[in-house]
Amino acid sequence: MESIRIAAAGAALMVAVAACGGGGSSSGNTKISFLTHWGPEQVKALEAAATAFEKDNPGISVDIRAVPFGNLLSTLRTQGASPSGPTIASIYDLWLPELVRDGLAAPMPQDAAGKLTAGWPANLVEGVTKQGSPRGYPNEVDLYALNYNKKLFAQAGIAEPPKTWDELEAAAAKLSGNGKQGFGVITSWPAGSVHPWLSLVNSNGGQLLDGNTPKLDDPKTLAAAQLYAKLVISGSTKPEMSNANANTTGPYLDNFVNGKTGMIIMANWWQSALKDAMGDKYQDVGVAPIPVGPQGSKSAPVSYSWLTIVNGKADQPRQQAAWKFLDYLNGSASGMGGSSAIGDILSSMGILPSSNADLKAHAAADSDPFLAGYIKELPNAVPFPSVLGGEAMSQAVQKHLESVVFGKETPEAAMSAAQKEASDILTKAGA
Repeated sequence: MESIRIAAAGAALMVAVAACGGGGSSSGNTKISFLTHWGPEQVKALEAAATAFEKDNPGISVDIRAVPFGNLLSTLRTQGASPSGPTIASIYDLWLPELVRDGLAAPMPQDAAGKLTAGWPANLVEGVTKQGSPRGYPNEVDLYALNYNKKLFAQAGIAEPPKTWDELEAAAAKLSGNGKQGFGVITSWPAGSVHPWLSLVNSNGGQLLDGNTPKLDDPKTLAAAQLYAKLVISGSTKPEMSNANANTTGPYLDNFVNGKTGMIIMANWWQSALKDAMGDKYQDVGVAPIPVGPQGSKSAPVSYSWLTIVNGKADQPRQQAAWKFLDYLNGSASGMGGSSAIGDILSSMGILPSSNADLKAHAAADSDPFLAGYIKELPNAVPFPSVLGGEAMSQAVQKHLESVVFGKETPEAAMSAAQKEASDILTKAGA
């Protein structure tokens, strides 16, 4: 699902190292492997960390394997039960419930779980906890904020970014016209469509799920779909400018980069794409909290994470060695300036690390106000629900939300249909 940030980070992902032969222990050596979707530069950094770890932990060898994002989940599923299968994997958190169900995401040992609880934001720990146990380190966190073009705001006489939905509508109207749209939305990509909209829902006091029960026809949720319809009808949002292509770039990005979109809700990972595409004009990009709806009390952006898990089907010696390596990777001694090795790798891609220590280390070193705006909002973030059937549910919501944007359904009809489909999907997934 989230080919998203990977493509934006510029990773033309190919297999970077050969798969190691034979798992388990031989001649006193425990061999483990780390499956990732990262590109060559990040693989090299992981290999360097593995080499340093091996020097301090004789008897454990670490092999880094990289595959294209599209093959990541299938590789873990097809090879997971094999003795030579991946011991550690980097995964999108929406996959976690199914991997736990299938025994491919082992519970954290008690000592690792204690370090997680002490060193990571509570909302991120909650997001990786399934069946009463944390299942891995939420290394990367992505969340949403309102991105806006400060130059266009000044030209339109708008003094500051909107704090409420009413202010959002008013600002969008002033920014529209002459081929420009005031507020951009994203289509043709599930997370790009659903996450920004759900950030508005959350900021109106609504929610996507109450436990496992969809709340798509709740008035607080419906109101965000009605807001989209109003923006389209008024001309402040132009559907033809919304498309995302397979690489998660495309018109929606181009229109913001080229000053044709005044505002858009997007995640922090696209910083590198903005820098590359905008050049000196990147300094015109502002970051602000999600505007609060009439029934909301505070900004509450959607967040999601990528986490590293240990394969529950690996034998115990390899699981123990894997948790030891992950403990090393996430420890401040493995990186630079108080950061962990993982924190340094993520920051090299313009992506937020998630541990408290890494956030502190890189917030102090990074003077870019773009990332600073996201770091400030992290405590208010609401993790996207990670449940069995969650990906199919997200795709169903996307379909009906895009029908609203393109005028094929009224908000009321769209949310009613989405409610029924989401309920059916979650019921079947939990059966």
